[in-house]
Amino acid sequence: QCKLELVVGSPASCMDLELYGTEEQLLGRLDCDEALLGSYPVADGCRVHVIDRSGARIGEYEDVSRVEKYEMAESDYEKRPESLRSFLRQRRWGRYDAEGTQRRADEQQQRQAQEAALAATLPLGARCQVRLPGQPSKLATIMYVGTCQTDFKPGYWVGVRYDEPLGKHDGSVGGRRYFECQPKYGAFVKPQSVTPGDFPEEDDGLEDEL
Repeated sequence: QCKLELVVGSPASCMDLELYGTEEQLLGRLDCDEALLGSYPVADGCRVHVIDRSGARIGEYEDVSRVEKYEMAESDYEKRPESLRSFLRQRRWGRYDAEGTQRRADEQQQRQAQEAALAATLPLGARCQVRLPGQPSKLATIMYVGTCQTDFKPGYWVGVRYDEPLGKHDGSVGGRRYFECQPKYGAFVKPQSVTPGDFPEEDDGLEDEL
């Protein structure tokens, strides 16, 4: 029975054991604690059935919602020197780094101001060159400049119509249309990826063939 504790999870003192044969017939009860297993009619394919008399229910200890939890008062936790909060506070990490938080906020605000100033230099309808990290440059026309906070990350975005079907959409994103273009010709990029200039559309020579 002690060996079965690790298998069934029931205390040995609360077990009743029954022996079943290969055809699920009851061969008898294993009710003699001093007897060896070999003294019973055990054969290959037999099964030992454990009856738990502890009163525990299946899944009773897996349902953690029924376990009473210890909750420490906020004032007591604040005084503990070995807590995670104390650890972060001592090293000025996370929300306890007031100077770092303010510095990052200032840097973010500065980046947004630079982005807004750069976006202001991109006129609608202008030809441009788009350079994205890890991709070849693409020629396009500027179709939209502004913020798209409902569909994109915060900040300014530039909607472009590529000269070739190298984009992702037709000028609409999330059911909202920002500009018109053919499918797979439209894309949104950040202002720093756009260089306006005199970039004529490439002539593929198709008009010379009839």
